[in-house]
Parts: sequence; structure tokens; C-alpha cells
Amino acid sequence: VSKQMLEQVLRELQPLCTAEQQFIEKFFQLSQGAANLQVLEVRPLPLPISLLTFYSCFVLRAEEPTTRLLSEIFSCLEPELRGFLDICNKVHPFGCVQVLVTLSDSIFEMWGSSSALPSSFLNTLLGNMLLLAKSSFNKCIGNLSKEIEEGKMPSKMKGGILPSVSRFEEFVNFSEEVFRTARRRRELDKAHLRLVSSVFSSINSLSSANLKVNTDMVMMENFHHVHCFLCQKKIQCLEDKKREAKQRYSEHMEKYVIKYLGQPLEKLNCFFEGVKARLAQGVKEEEVSFQLAYSKQELRKVIERYPGKEVKRALETLYRKIHKHLTPEENLLPVVWHAVEQEFIRQYQEFEDLTQRCYAGSGIAMDFTMEDLLSYFNSITLS
Repeated sequence: VSKQMLEQVLRELQPLCTAEQQFIEKFFQLSQGAANLQVLEVRPLPLPISLLTFYSCFVLRAEEPTTRLLSEIFSCLEPELRGFLDICNKVHPFGCVQVLVTLSDSIFEMWGSSSALPSSFLNTLLGNMLLLAKSSFNKCIGNLSKEIEEGKMPSKMKGGILPSVSRFEEFVNFSEEVFRTARRRRELDKAHLRLVSSVFSSINSLSSANLKVNTDMVMMENFHHVHCFLCQKKIQCLEDKKREAKQRYSEHMEKYVIKYLGQPLEKLNCFFEGVKARLAQGVKEEEVSFQLAYSKQELRKVIERYPGKEVKRALETLYRKIHKHLTPEENLLPVVWHAVEQEFIRQYQEFEDLTQRCYAGSGIAMDFTMEDLLSYFNSITLS
């Protein structure tokens, strides 16, 4: 409604100012060199009383007599327009976006109209209003950026999409719809870049937040959400940020998977981390088994803790835990679980390789094979 009212006001301004300008130039013969006059006296009969006093005592300067006359006649117009724009800005939380686009497009339309007469007064007036609209828009973006960056985590929030991300989406959805037919969008692109940087900063701040769930999981979901949103919107100026969001989402998924993957084979993982540490220190492969903490007997003890049935049960528990953590709307469970499977297989192959290299001929092997492991994951996925 405010958009239609503002458009109507702006549409009616041009013919009003143009008609008054034509009258002034014709009546005072300004187009015939009357601009050189210093004082212009007018008899009262042809003019309304309200303009008589003004015209009879107005001192014309040579530079812009028509503009000076129009400025006096319409002296209340600028403050009235300022008040009207202020009301339009308050109609919606992002009303300044609509005001900026409507005003910009209307001005371009007026200046591009073949029927429009050049008017310094009208150009100056609309130029001032456009500067005011841009100022309101920039102030709104500044406040929104600060709100996103300084927004605190809800005390009971255990995960899911952050309020700052949702707020960014709200602005982008609204502004992109408003700017859909706009003639230029430079201001909006600058705003998008500023706000998306604030969103990234907000997500990064989670590393120091006191969350009840894994921080990497929440960061993974939120960067994934931002990436999917930017893919959907296809905003050219945010292409680099879209790629960055994908990279950050992948990094945090890897951290999340690695952290939780140690749990199903935690003791075995710790044992072989120690073996790798000894090798890094220069211990020969064939001598590792002579280290007391990494003897063949110790390895057998650790492996006995992980029979196939227990490993499958541990994986089922891990699957339920991840399922509970992740937000259903993001549909990341299949992606994360596949990453878990790939990492688990990589670890299994690494354990087998270290066993063959450092405990050759011992006959030591895990209770389950690669085929068993694949069947565990397949059954869990299909359940």
C-alpha cells in the first residue's frame, strides 16, 4: 500500500511542478531574457492573493529565477515529503528497501520521459529525497548487521539453524522481491555482501559459545544452510561467499565425523595412534611390537574388545545419536552418515595396514572383515 501511495505522490509531482514552471516562465517572460532583471514587480489582478505578496516582493537573481520562485512556492513540499517517507519506512521492518527502489525508479522514469521539462527545483528536491532514502537504507543495513553479529544464542537452543541466519534469509527474500524489477541494484549488492559477512562472523562465534551439542555439527548445518540458500537465490555478487560456505560446511562436517568416529573403536583408535607416534619417532616397524604398551599381547587385548556384534551395535548407537543431533529440515543425515562410513573404512584399512607392517606373521586380525563392515552400514541405512 505504501509503495502505491508513494508512486502516486511522485507521479503527481512532475506535472504539478512542470505546470507551475511553464506558467512562471510564460508569465514573467523568463525565457525571453527576463532573468537579467534584478527586481520584478507584479500587479495583483491576475494572481491569487497567496502568491501576490510573494511575486510582488521577490528579488530575482540572474542565475535561476524559475527555480528560486518554485522553491518559495513549494517551500513546504520537502518537509512534507520527508515526513511521508519516514512513515513509509515504518510500515515494514525493511520498508526503507521499498522506499529506495520506488523513489529511484520513479526518478529514472521522470528523467527519461520525453515530455518532462528540465526543472532544477524538481531535480534538486528528488535528489535530496533519494539521498535521504539511501541514508535510511544504509542505517537499516548497519543496524541489521550489528543485530546479526551480536545476536546471542537462545539459552535452550541445542542446535539447528541460528536466528542470525534466518534473519539474513528474511532480508534477502524481501529485498530480492522488491528489487526484482529495479533498474539498478548496486546498493542492494553492497548490503548483501555486508550482511553475509556478518552471518559468517555470527556462525564463527559459535566456537566460543556454550552449546549443549557438538559445535562443529551446528556450524556444519548452518554453513550448509547458507550454501543451499545462496544456490537457490543465484545472487551474482555472493558467488564467492557461496563457495566459501560450501568449503566451511565441508570442513566442519569432517571435524564432526572424525570426533564422533573415534567412539565406536575408541580403544583401538588410541592404540594405533600410539603406534603411529612411535613410527614418527623413528622406531622401526619390526620393533614396534617389542614396545611394552604396543606388544602383540596388548593389541590382542584391544581387538578382543571389539567383536563384530559389538561394533555393529556401536554403529547403530552412533547413527541414532547423529540422527538426534541433526536438524530434519537440512536432510544432512544421509550425507553425514556416508561420510562416517567412508572415514570408518579408511580407519579400518589403516588399522589393517599397520597390523601387517608392525605385527607381520602374528596372525592378529580384527573380528570383522571389510565385507562385514559394509553390511553393517548397509543394514543400518536401510533400517
